[in-house]
Amino acid sequence: MKKLTAVAALAAAAIAALVTVQLAGADAHQGRPGGDVQHIFVIVLENHSQQSVIGDPNAPYITSLAQNYASAGNYYGVTHPSEPNYVAMISGSNWWINTDDPNTRLDHTNLVDELAAGHKTWAAYMEAMPSDDKTADYWPNTTDKLYASKHNPFVLFNDIRNDPARMANVKTYDALSTDLASVATTPDFAFIVPDQCNDMHGGIYHAVPGHPEAPCPYNDTNDDPNDVALKQKADAFVKSTVQTIMGSPSWNQGQDAIFIVSDEGDFTGTPASQQNGGWDSPAGCCDSPVVAAGDTDIDPTWPGGVYGGGLVPAVVVVNRGGKTGGYVSQTPYNHYSLLATIEQVWNLPRLAYAADSAQVTPMTEFFTP
Repeated sequence: MKKLTAVAALAAAAIAALVTVQLAGADAHQGRPGGDVQHIFVIVLENHSQQSVIGDPNAPYITSLAQNYASAGNYYGVTHPSEPNYVAMISGSNWWINTDDPNTRLDHTNLVDELAAGHKTWAAYMEAMPSDDKTADYWPNTTDKLYASKHNPFVLFNDIRNDPARMANVKTYDALSTDLASVATTPDFAFIVPDQCNDMHGGIYHAVPGHPEAPCPYNDTNDDPNDVALKQKADAFVKSTVQTIMGSPSWNQGQDAIFIVSDEGDFTGTPASQQNGGWDSPAGCCDSPVVAAGDTDIDPTWPGGVYGGGLVPAVVVVNRGGKTGGYVSQTPYNHYSLLATIEQVWNLPRLAYAADSAQVTPMTEFFTP
C-alpha cells in the first residue's frame, strides 16, 4: 500500500474519530412494525453494471427478484477494483486501497468486531475456497483463480485472520445449506461470495475438477458469448442460493432480508476507459474516494476526482413487511450504505464513512411497506 499523504493522514484522523460514532436516533426496530430484523444475507457478484444485469434476458431470476421485490436504482460501488469494495463493505472505508493485493493486511475495527460486541452471530460462505487452507490467496492455482482472497475481506483483517475462533466462521459455500437447516445454526449475518465463474467475473480458462461451472473466459463486451455464459451461471447461482435461504426454517420466522449487489461496474478495457483504469465508469456517491490526478494505481492519465465504482445492481428481498412489487428507490446508496443498514437495524455503532449521516443513508426504507 502507498504511504499516506498529508491529506490522507488528516482523513485517517477524521475516520478514526468516526469509528465508534453511533448516530442519534438509531433504533434496533427499524424493520417491520413490532419486530426486529433477524437475519441479513448479502450475496456479492462481480464487475457488472446495473444496466447490464437488471432486465438482461440472461439474468432472468435476478431480474424477477427486482420485479417482484425491490431494488436500489441509484446504488454505486464505492471504488475500483474489487478488493477495496469488499473491504469497504465490512469496515466503512477502502483505507486508500485501489488495487487487488493479496498481501493486504488491515488493523481496523470491522463489522465482525461490532457483531461480536452486539452478540450477533455471523458467517462468511466462500465458494471454491480450500477448506484446508482458508488463508490461501488463490485456488486451485495462480492461473485459474476460481477462488481469490481479494473477494474475501475477512481474511484481510488481522483480528479475524489470526483468530482461529473467528476463522471458524469463514466457511466453504457448501456449509450454507447445512447451517440453514436449523434456526439454531443460521447466522444472524451471512456474507455469500460465489466463485469467479459464478459471480460474473470470469477469467478461468481450464476445467476445474468438481466445478462444472469452469471454464469461464473473460468477456470482451456486454452480452458477447462469454458474457452470456457468465450471466447465466451467476443467475443460476443466485437462484439456488436464494431458494435455499427461502426454504430455510429461519426465513419463516421474523423479518429477514437478502441483499444482492455487484462489487463494481463493468471492466471494458476500451481506449476510452483507460484513464479510468479500464472501468466503464468512475461514478460514485456517498463518500466514494477522491483520488489525485495521475494516481499510478489507476492510470497516469487519470484526471483526478471522485473515483467511484459505477452504478451497479442492488436487489433487496425482504420476506415480510418490506417493499415489494418492483419498488425502485432513487436514493443514492453504496456499500457504505449497506453497512450502515446492518448497523442501524441492529443498533450497532457506525464505522468510518458509514457514520457520515450527511453523505451515507442507511437502506432501512426497504424494511417497511
